[in-house]
Amino acid sequence: MYVWISPIFVLTYNVFLLSADEICLSNGYLDTVVDWIPGMKGIRLKDLPTFIRTTDPNDIMVAYAQEVIDASHKASAIVFNTFDALEHDVLEALSTMFPPIYALGPLQLLQNQIPKNDLDSIRSSLWKEEAECLTWLDSKESNSVVYVNFGSITVMTPQQMTEFAWGLANSKQAFLWIIRPDLVAGDSAILPGEFVIETKGRGLLANWCPQEEVLNHPSIVGFLTHCGWNSTLESISSGIPVLCWPFFAEQTTNCWYCCNHWGVGMEIESDVKREKVESLVRELVVGERGREMKRRAMEWKSKAEEATACPVGSSYMGFEMVVQCLLKSNIVD
Repeated sequence: MYVWISPIFVLTYNVFLLSADEICLSNGYLDTVVDWIPGMKGIRLKDLPTFIRTTDPNDIMVAYAQEVIDASHKASAIVFNTFDALEHDVLEALSTMFPPIYALGPLQLLQNQIPKNDLDSIRSSLWKEEAECLTWLDSKESNSVVYVNFGSITVMTPQQMTEFAWGLANSKQAFLWIIRPDLVAGDSAILPGEFVIETKGRGLLANWCPQEEVLNHPSIVGFLTHCGWNSTLESISSGIPVLCWPFFAEQTTNCWYCCNHWGVGMEIESDVKREKVESLVRELVVGERGREMKRRAMEWKSKAEEATACPVGSSYMGFEMVVQCLLKSNIVD
């Protein structure tokens, strides 16, 4: 059995590989709309996973992805961390190309259906979580705090960090910003003293946090994210709209879906500017578009909960089918 994280990642690699001249990466060519990938009507080349935008046909990531895709065709089954309502068209397209596929997500919601046991202490976080931020969130009003976290491996330049900082400060909105020690590439993640003074009382900085608990906290109104698949699913499962700043891999594709297909996101360009951050944060918190995104996010949350509900949710039933397949194949005693 082979397990993939994101169906859209598999589909784009399976049907599309782009090898172009260097100039195509900067001359507007990436704005070209791709109209023949199933379930992705209107997607542009720039929205596809970054690993296929190579000028080197022998790129190691392209070779690795193709190797894995080829192996997937020989698998007995493929498991996806998603749910049918969220990516129905993509899952349907994949079902014609691969062995039996099972959508079992969101996994964190499916896990909630399992009786409590000693395994609850096992966390998936790559960093030590600081739960003190939850106490700080308790002191904030409902739907008033923007949660900012760019994931476990995304990095940025000092200039980009400064632009994000002043965009948040100038928005005058409350925020919880997770800043890993290695967030800034090749440098320390240090913010200007003026920023700390300007945001005192309405901003909290932390090294890491229990993300699911934060996203489900009533004070959180939105999520400024890199659009990694785990973060994307967790925000959808929590009914939280997103501001997207994708970094690499399938994050660009997840961003496109959030903004153009699911109606829960707004995108910040890679060349981030403080004015853009300021305006989008305000729109997210107090704007009409932000309210509409929140409504859509809550609809997706309900659908995610329905998918993982015991015993009739599509993901829950898929999980039961996977267990039965494993038992019949003697993989599990």
